[in-house]
This record gives sequence, structure tokens and C-alpha cells, in this order.
Amino acid sequence: MGTTKTEHFTDEQNQMAAIAKALGHPARIAIIEYLLKVNTCICGDIVNELPLAQATVSQHLKELKNAGLIKGNIEGTAICYCINEKTFEMVNTYFSRIITTVTHQKCC
Repeated sequence: MGTTKTEHFTDEQNQMAAIAKALGHPARIAIIEYLLKVNTCICGDIVNELPLAQATVSQHLKELKNAGLIKGNIEGTAICYCINEKTFEMVNTYFSRIITTVTHQKCC
């Protein structure tokens, strides 16, 4: 099996790729939007909101958490999820830099 050769790219490039991959599924976008709406919730709340099984929602939450897009804190027997502001600030800075560059360039 081939290697991904991620060591040839910067930490920022690898991190942005991981974030983009995590956001590459509509269910994960829906989870992010739901968390933005309610600010914080447990997995069961999301299961009630989306047409997905609990195990599927848990897997999507795991991917979002691994990418650093959400945080989870244990509260009793449940994990309470919320948006990781620092990651979204970093994404905002990254794309703002791209937009600033693009608006000052002429395309072919």
C-alpha cells in the first residue's frame, strides 16, 4: 500500500486537509450547523435531529472531534459537544488570507 507522503507538506496544509476531509460529508455539516444553533448538546440530541442511527452520529462526531472542529466534555454518562472556536478561527484566518490574495490578483 502506498504512503500518503504527508510529511512533504506543512503542518498547516495537513491540518487544513484534515479539516476539509472532516467537513466533506453533509451529515457533519448538519452536525456543525446544529451545534451552532444550540451551542452545546449530547449525542442523543443530534440523533433526534438527524435521520441517522446513533452509531452513525457517534462516528461522525468522532471524525469532527479528531479534526479539532468540535470539543467534547464528559458530563455524567454523556459527552457534551460544542464548537471548537480556536479551530474555526484558524480556518477563518486561512480562508481570509486566500480571499485577500485572490481579490488582488488578475486571473488569466
